[in-house]
Amino acid sequence: MSVTIYHNPDCGTSRNTLAMIRNAGIEPTIIEYLTTPPTATTLVDLIKAAGLTIREAIRQKGTPYLELGLDSPSVTHQQLIETMVVHPILINRPFVVTPLGTRLCRPSELVLDILPQPQRGAFTKEDGERVVDENGARIKHG
Repeated sequence: MSVTIYHNPDCGTSRNTLAMIRNAGIEPTIIEYLTTPPTATTLVDLIKAAGLTIREAIRQKGTPYLELGLDSPSVTHQQLIETMVVHPILINRPFVVTPLGTRLCRPSELVLDILPQPQRGAFTKEDGERVVDENGARIKHG
């Protein structure tokens, strides 16, 4: 069984997602995309498989998004992809690929929808939010 996470270890959402994958007893392939960015083709495939538009997959906060003029409607999809490959900080995170699908896991508990194995116990995110109970069941909030 293959599970891959496009991971940024400095990102809490990415760390929580990785921890939930491991809480299911899965050791994923970890791609630290800031140091090993996906190719343009891989990035397009990830975005399509996740059911997103290219603009939905771009991270604006804490990136050179505005400085690069990417907010302009005249910037083409191809230009956006090429810029994301050159500046991988623009890739929203984390993308996770499993046999059950591909998701941009924001919030991190979206990974639970595509994990091929159940959670093995309780899970609490770094901010203290409980998302899985002691029986491995997802806690519904709201």
